Amino acid sequence: MISKRFFKTKDEVEVTFELEAQEANSVSIVADFLDWKATPMKKMAKGKVYKFKTRLPKDGEFQFRYLVDGQQWVNDVNADRYIPNEFGEDNCLVSTISA
Repeated sequence: MISKRFFKTKDEVEVTFELEAQEANSVSIVADFLDWKATPMKKMAKGKVYKFKTRLPKDGEFQFRYLVDGQQWVNDVNADRYIPNEFGEDNCLVSTISA
């Protein structure tokens, strides 16, 4: 799940990424806005939900994927769209362009 919060007075958008991963021991987000470095997501107290919150510039599009247990790539079914990557798979795309 991806949720976005637009601010009227700021040129940024608060974006929250969530992934439910029942069997996972760890989940990281890997994204262009993080220089493609795996960044651990916070495991929530209830259930097996992992969360990462950040602020991104308005009017942009950003690529990301989730990495489960350091080996399995997972895409977000709620991504704004998908874009092919150099490994023959798709990256998720999140947009901060206001509607």
